[in-house]
This record gives sequence, C-alpha cells and structure tokens, in this order.
Amino acid sequence: MSQNVELVVFDWDGTLFDSVGQIVASLQYAAQQFEQPLTDEAAKSIIGLGLPEVMQILFPQVPHLQQEILQVYADHYVANSKSDAWFDGIAGLLYGLKEQGFKLAVATGKSRKGLDRVLSQTNSHDLFDITRAASETRSKPHPLMLQEILQYTGLHSAQAIMVGDTSYDLEMAQAIDMPRIGVSYGVHSREVLQQFAPIAIVDDVPALQQQLFQSVASLALAE
Repeated sequence: MSQNVELVVFDWDGTLFDSVGQIVASLQYAAQQFEQPLTDEAAKSIIGLGLPEVMQILFPQVPHLQQEILQVYADHYVANSKSDAWFDGIAGLLYGLKEQGFKLAVATGKSRKGLDRVLSQTNSHDLFDITRAASETRSKPHPLMLQEILQYTGLHSAQAIMVGDTSYDLEMAQAIDMPRIGVSYGVHSREVLQQFAPIAIVDDVPALQQQLFQSVASLALAE
C-alpha cells in the first residue's frame, strides 16, 4: 500500500536557525571563565547533542564543574543571541510546506526552555505539530525523539523525512529507517553527513526546498 510522505522533521540549530556562531562563542566564553581548554572545532562538533552530553564530552576533566560551566554558557547564549534568526528562505520553506498540508516537527538538542524561547523569538509555535527537545527525552543520536514524534502524529518512519546538519540527526533517522536529507551549511561536512546514507546533501536553503519536494515525489513513486 502506498504511504505518501506527510511529515518533515527539522533539526533547529544550524538547519533552520543561524545560531552556530553564537553557540561556539558562548561555549568558548564559558570555558574561559573556568580556565578550561576548548577549540572552536571541538565546540562546533558537538552542536546537536543534549547539553549534559555536551558538557561531558567537552569537559570530562572537571566533572564537578560541568553544571556551573553549563549555566554560564546558557546565560551568555541567552544574553547574546537575541538577534539570531532563521536562515534566509527558511520562513518561506516552512510556510510553503504547511500550506501544502505537510505536518512539521522539530527534533533538537536544545532544552525545552531554550526551544520555547526561540520558537517565541521566531513566532513559530503554531507552525509545528510537535516539537521535541533533548531535555525531555533521549539526546541524539538515539532515535527516541523521532519515535515520539511518529507516535504523536500516528505515522510510520517511511512517511517522514528528517532534515539536519549533523551526523547526530542523520544517524538517529537511519536507526529507524527514516528517509533523511543533510544540509552542509550548518555544522558537519558533506563527508561526515554522507556516512549516514542520506537521500541528498544540499548546500543552501533553495536547494533544500527543491530537494524536499523532489524527495517527497520520488518516495511516493517508490511505494
């Protein structure tokens, strides 16, 4: 029986939202306050994971300071990210998908508090049928947040597409055989994303829009 794609799940930071630079800057600021070494490359590489996992990976040498570093990071990010916004073209892409009847969801490494703040910042609460944050479920790359999204929408993995800029996004989708598209304008390179067998990897938002509609059509035909 044919199962048309009905749901598009998006990662947030680096996929929809141009926030990678500020995340790295805030992680660097927090590390400096506690005199901990941190390279920009290391800070960027963990974007997409839940914040407790980020602290464990970046600062394993000071487990007793991780919660304090996390709080300094969060305070700095909130204070300095008020001008962060969607990538150019994202608003048109999301509203276009919504108008054509697709369900939209977010699966992010942010906390629920952080996600709600940026949903309000972009006035987009009503755009998404469901959003899942790492603080209320398992962190990527575990697929639980995708499974919860599917359960809520009553759909199967073949009826959805995951869009993300990191290996964590594509790995969690691959774990449940959900079709996936990588975007190379965020955190991880094409070479990294390619390891998780995406339908395609795109370099900008117009290419993402074109690829999404092509993928929807081709997946429907494949059924």
